[in-house]
Amino acid sequence: MATMTAYLRAASRDDLRSVQEIVRAAYSHYIARIGREPGPMLDDYAALISEGRVQVAERDGVVQGFLVLVPQDDAMLLDNVAVSPEAQGSGLGRMMLEFAERAAVAAGYHAIKLYTNEAMTENVALYARIGYQETHRAEEKGLRRIYMRKTLPRV
Repeated sequence: MATMTAYLRAASRDDLRSVQEIVRAAYSHYIARIGREPGPMLDDYAALISEGRVQVAERDGVVQGFLVLVPQDDAMLLDNVAVSPEAQGSGLGRMMLEFAERAAVAAGYHAIKLYTNEAMTENVALYARIGYQETHRAEEKGLRRIYMRKTLPRV
């Protein structure tokens, strides 16, 4: 049987458990590296879903990833993007990152920004490869973060 194409949709309350499971699966391995739970493991996903900030990536009726977008004054914040370990390498992450950029442009933004823990070196390298540039580093909530920004095409 052929695998259906993944698609993104707004998360609903019914997706909360899937989102929380993906967060645990995608971020738990960083606990040893960071020495505590990464920021995304501490977020209130019920509130983010109710605020309409979460999009889920679904394939074959199963939520396999999600992203959180938060409009800010100067840019769209890509607050989180996570893919279940079983779906990593399938293109879902790239699809969600491209969606985030399109959503930012559609909302009138000329930039998208994000932050990641400095211990998540593979994420920093990925974001740099796709055009994000480091803007600064800071410690917040006891976590050492790297802030990055990508200029988007004007339409």
